[in-house]
Amino acid sequence: MPPELRQDILLHPASQAGDGDLVRGRITLGDFELTLCTDGTYLLDGGAMFGVVPKTLWSKRTPADELNRILLGLNSTIVRTGKHTVLIETGIGNKQPAKMRAIHQNQELLPASLSAAGIRPEEIDVVINTHLHFDHCGWNTTLLEDGSVMQTFPNARYFAHAGEVAHGHLQLDRDRVSYLSPNYDPLIASGQMTLLTTDGIREDPEIVSGISVEEFPGHTAQMLGVHIESGGEHACYVGDLIPTAHHVDPTWVLGFDLDPVRCIAERKRFLSRAIPEKWVVLFPHDHHTPAARISVDAKGKPVATSVMGSGDQ
Repeated sequence: MPPELRQDILLHPASQAGDGDLVRGRITLGDFELTLCTDGTYLLDGGAMFGVVPKTLWSKRTPADELNRILLGLNSTIVRTGKHTVLIETGIGNKQPAKMRAIHQNQELLPASLSAAGIRPEEIDVVINTHLHFDHCGWNTTLLEDGSVMQTFPNARYFAHAGEVAHGHLQLDRDRVSYLSPNYDPLIASGQMTLLTTDGIREDPEIVSGISVEEFPGHTAQMLGVHIESGGEHACYVGDLIPTAHHVDPTWVLGFDLDPVRCIAERKRFLSRAIPEKWVVLFPHDHHTPAARISVDAKGKPVATSVMGSGDQ
């Protein structure tokens, strides 16, 4: 094994904690049932996840190991509406090169998680990707032993923003490692993936009844949030606008964000609705707090309170 790779595969202590729950929670939202599934956990550099925020601050919320890595979740949400079975996000998948899998230590658990939740791939009829970074759309397709890929959800219509595909195809130095074309190009070629546009979303944001999308640019130029509404209740899968409960402060943006200033403004816009309307916020990368409501503390700072284990579960 090359010496330069040896440190990359040191096990993160939290990855050995034995927390192997394949179903992270269930929430009743009006007439809808939300099931929080997982592709497991993975590791990323803590500094990259908190940008210019000093480690002395962010490490109080989420500890780093000796290599400055923090543990992140790969949360997907299944929404059963009574008419549709909708999957929001598909994790990292099984197409990562061996070196990247050793670095991230991801487990490729989404198929097992769906099975544990009693959900067959064939019954999912809608898949929504907030954006097309590798850790959000990896199980859109499955790598087979012969090196080919096939759709993971054969009866699903997939939805992503056309701008994400166009940006991924540019393979820019800044973020080309985040875009893996086998996660989406085969679905576009087959006609199974619908590419949304900004104008189209403004005209009609609804994907199916009760589920709609809205652009929250900043992390990427056309990142989507997914709104879920039923019986007067509202949840939002917020994508990497707010990746974990530790990022609810508008200024705690990511080093990965393409436009951090825009991201701060979009977070404020999001919170101005999510807080007073008591939305359930679904975080893509918080393994321990996959869903929360956000309120304001005595100092006027936003704080997340987990809904798992409460009456919402």
